[in-house]
Amino acid sequence: MVTTEAAAFRAQLPQGGRLIGLDLGTKTIGTALCDAGWSFASPAGTIAVGKFAKTKAALADLISRQQVKGIVLGLPLNLDGTAGPRVQSTRAFAQNIADLGLPILLWDERWSTQAVERQMIAEDLSRGKRAGRVDALAAAHILQGAIDALTMG
Repeated sequence: MVTTEAAAFRAQLPQGGRLIGLDLGTKTIGTALCDAGWSFASPAGTIAVGKFAKTKAALADLISRQQVKGIVLGLPLNLDGTAGPRVQSTRAFAQNIADLGLPILLWDERWSTQAVERQMIAEDLSRGKRAGRVDALAAAHILQGAIDALTMG
């Protein structure tokens, strides 16, 4: 199941469980993980984007090793909320990993990279250090936003 609705995603996971957040890029996929109780998200590194089968296998391996129960995939909407080419490729990616058998939540990520960049600049990290961390930190930002919404109420 692929959805943009937090309630529908949550309904697929009545027992909770560990989630993985993904920030889909053209060269890497940033990853983040949260605890089974959906309290906090932490960056978990990146997966190199190459041949799809190899990228999917690396993702499946991480999901298996970490006992992940659901996927939160950043949806790169335009600032005005419309869908552009990147949204189409993200939706296609979601459909192509749906056979991993986990529910997938497409989560608005419009401000994730900018927020993470501002945070790293405030921490006075060099441009080189920021480049190596931004994808995983953006994935954590996306995942944290989703788990905050999933646990409200």
